[in-house]
Amino acid sequence: MTDTETPARTVALTVAVLGTGIMGAAMARSLARSGHVVRVWNRTRAKAEPLAVEGGIMLSDTPADAVRDADVVLTMLYDGDAVREVMREAAPALRPGAAWVQSTTAGVDAIGELGVLAGELGLVFFDAPVLGTRQPAEAGQLLVLAAGPTEHRAAVAPVLDAVGARTVWTGAEGGAGSATRLKLVANSWVLAATSATGEVLALAQALGVDPQNFFDAIEGGPLDMGYLRAKAGLILNDRLTPASFAVSTAAKDARLIVEAGERNGVRLDVAAASAERFRRAAEQGHGDEDMAAAYFASFDEKQE
Repeated sequence: MTDTETPARTVALTVAVLGTGIMGAAMARSLARSGHVVRVWNRTRAKAEPLAVEGGIMLSDTPADAVRDADVVLTMLYDGDAVREVMREAAPALRPGAAWVQSTTAGVDAIGELGVLAGELGLVFFDAPVLGTRQPAEAGQLLVLAAGPTEHRAAVAPVLDAVGARTVWTGAEGGAGSATRLKLVANSWVLAATSATGEVLALAQALGVDPQNFFDAIEGGPLDMGYLRAKAGLILNDRLTPASFAVSTAAKDARLIVEAGERNGVRLDVAAASAERFRRAAEQGHGDEDMAAAYFASFDEKQE
């Protein structure tokens, strides 16, 4: 694995962003700020409309309209099935030889299938999931995990530079899924830490312990952690919306992690428990809230 810092570029590209949820919208804004021509599409048009008034971003009615003559197509959708469906809708308007930067967390099997689809569509495929949530995405400070052909990396470098602070290259074949595999490993830690944060606060409440006493006890030691304090703060201060990363998306990612482990002979009990907690929290009505809202899965009755 190599960690590549790409020098700044001034090349203006036409970039189609398919999917304008929390991450896709932020990435589109970063691309527009960097001087690229950006066309966006989202299945729920109302979610994309705020982007159209920000300057430098054009709203498209269909995936085909968005990708027409695009140098780079960036997909940031819910899962692999959604990506496959949308790219097939876009197919008639794709420019042969265009680069496809696939940033959806789609899972190991799906990324291989999407790589095959890219070949069928005549696209240069990059497996490029990102690490980070709403704030770093809005600031163009994501960590990009990328795999794709060395000879074509310069063509996508301006896009990766615009959305990320750093790009870590993991391989030369996007369809092999090396970047997606690393993303799943990283997400397994993030989701476990999120679930543990919710449980420690729920247990403190059940036992009548002031959470601040817990934070004081671990302060400055190896158990202290900025992420723990950040997610706990969202829960304790009722700041779960707008979400940095939603419960429903965390549930999907947790399932992908469990499936990846099972298919490779590894039993991931913590990831499985996290998937169940996120599922339960979503059923309780917290699906669109920050993933810290998995805290509520610790209770059978609604918490005020």
